[in-house]
Amino acid sequence: MADQDRRTLLAGALLGAGIAASVVDLAVFHLLLHWHHFYDLSTTGVALASDGLFHAFGWFVTVGSLFLLADVRRRGAVSWGRWTGGLLAGLGAFQLFDGVVLHKVLRIHQIRYDVDLLVYDATWIGTALLALAAGLVLLRRTRPARPARPGR
Repeated sequence: MADQDRRTLLAGALLGAGIAASVVDLAVFHLLLHWHHFYDLSTTGVALASDGLFHAFGWFVTVGSLFLLADVRRRGAVSWGRWTGGLLAGLGAFQLFDGVVLHKVLRIHQIRYDVDLLVYDATWIGTALLALAAGLVLLRRTRPARPARPGR
């Protein structure tokens, strides 16, 4: 049962990270808005190549999560509350890593250029924290009951 729960959480977390990478970051900020590329410290060609690699990674994670979810379903019932908690936590954790490590620490790209970044960073990191917190709360509320120990 514990293995089924771990696999359920991992399937949700990976899908959350894949959605954050492929849909939120790449599709919206890279392709639709043209605000940045995955790696903005070189030429446009390198930036576009980095977007392609990032896109491939995001879809690899997304598809892998769906295969894992199918395997979880094959093994037994899926706790959709646990899976959803994992998805929100994975999405939030990925966005938080991106906003803090990639944007601020490594500075390989920013959300947007030639603007005051404070509002953008606060929104990016704030929504990441909200998604992560919502996922962790949901995971806590849907935690399976521990079996009673003999002799207690």
